[in-house]
Amino acid sequence: MIVGAEARLRNAEWRLRPETQRIFSILDGDQGRTRAVGGVVRDTLMGHSRDNPDIDLATEFVPEEVIARANKAGIASYPTGIEHGTVTLKLGETLCEVTTLRRDVETDGRHAVVAFGTDWTMDAERRDFTLNALYCHADGTLFDPVEGLADCLAGRVRFIGEADRRIGEDGLRVYRFFRFSASHGGEQFDAAGRAACAGAVGRLAHLSAERVGSEMRRMLSLPRIAVTLSAMSEIGLLAIEPPVLTQLRAYERQSPQPGLAGRLALLFGRDGGERYRRDWRLSNAEMSEAEAIAAAANLFADAEIDTAIYRHGAVARPAVEVAAVLAGWGEAGKAAVLQRVAEVGAPVFPLNGKDLIAAGFTPGPQLGAEIQRLEEAWIESGFALDRDALLRRAGS
Repeated sequence: MIVGAEARLRNAEWRLRPETQRIFSILDGDQGRTRAVGGVVRDTLMGHSRDNPDIDLATEFVPEEVIARANKAGIASYPTGIEHGTVTLKLGETLCEVTTLRRDVETDGRHAVVAFGTDWTMDAERRDFTLNALYCHADGTLFDPVEGLADCLAGRVRFIGEADRRIGEDGLRVYRFFRFSASHGGEQFDAAGRAACAGAVGRLAHLSAERVGSEMRRMLSLPRIAVTLSAMSEIGLLAIEPPVLTQLRAYERQSPQPGLAGRLALLFGRDGGERYRRDWRLSNAEMSEAEAIAAAANLFADAEIDTAIYRHGAVARPAVEVAAVLAGWGEAGKAAVLQRVAEVGAPVFPLNGKDLIAAGFTPGPQLGAEIQRLEEAWIESGFALDRDALLRRAGS
C-alpha cells in the first residue's frame, strides 16, 4: 500500500514543480526538515482534484528563519499568520504556506496556545483527522506518524486519538468532521466521531459565527451533502425541518451542479434567510443571489414563468432547478421551462416614463402606476406587445 501511495506522491505535479523543489531546497527538505502536509498530500493520495493550488508545508524552522532563508534566496515572503508560525512564500505562481511544527500548551475549545517544536509526531498528534496528518518529503517519501494512510485511501474520516479530546481542543472540529465526511468520506460517518460530535453539540455556543459560517459555506458548495445535513440535524447541530431536508435531497438529484446559492434558496424558503445571515455571517452578495433564486423559483413553481424570467433573468437557470423541487416537476417539465428561458433570453421592457410624458401623462405616482400596469400587460402577452401597442393601451 505504501509503495503505491508513494508512487502517486513522487509523480505529483505540485511536488515535481521546480518552484516547489526550490522552496524545499532552501528549507532543507532533502534532510526532512521541511515536508508537505495536509490537503495537498491527502488529495494526491486519494486522487482528488484540488480547487486550491496552494501547498502547505510543515517545517522545523521558526518563522524568522524561514523568512531569512527565503529573502537570501530571492523568494518573496509574507508573514500571513506569523503569530501561529505561518509564513507564505511565493515563487513564480507557486504559493506555499510554511508553518513551524507546533505542540499545544493550552486549549479552551476555541483557541490554542502553542509552542514551536521539532517533533514531527507531536505535530501530527495535535491535528484533527488521521487523513490530514500525512506528510510528504521532498523526494515523495511518505511519513505517516498516526497511521492515517489506510483511512485516507479508504475515505474514512477519523479523529486522531480520542475524539472527545480533539473536539475539546477546538469545537469547530465538529463541523469539520461532517464537512470532511461529505467531501472525502462518501457521507459515511465514523461511529466514534459521530458520537463525540453529538455529545459536544451543547458546548459549541462559544464558536464565532464567522468560523461556523466558513465551514457551512464550504459544505454547502459540495456536490453531495444532503445525507450529511440530515445527520447534523439528527444530533441537533443544525435546525432544518424534515420537509426542507427532503427538498435538499431532491435538489441533488435534479441539479447537475448543486451549489451554495441553490441550497440557500431552499433553506430560505418563502420566509427569507435572516437567521442564516446571522448564524453563518452570509455576505450581502450571497444573500442577494440566494434570495433572487428563491423568489424566481417560487414564481416558476406558481407557473409565473415569464414574470420569473423578466424579474430574475440573471438567476433563471439555477432557479429552475430549485423550482423543479418545489413544484415536483419531472425532467420533461423542467426541460420545457428551460426551453422557455432560452427562447426569451433577457427581455427588455420597450417603454419608459419619458414615452408616457410625451404622450401627455403628468409625472407623479399615477405615471408610475401606469408604467407598472403596462409592464404587467407586456409580461402577460409573452413579451409580444411592442412600444406602439403599449402606447395605444396607455390610459385605457
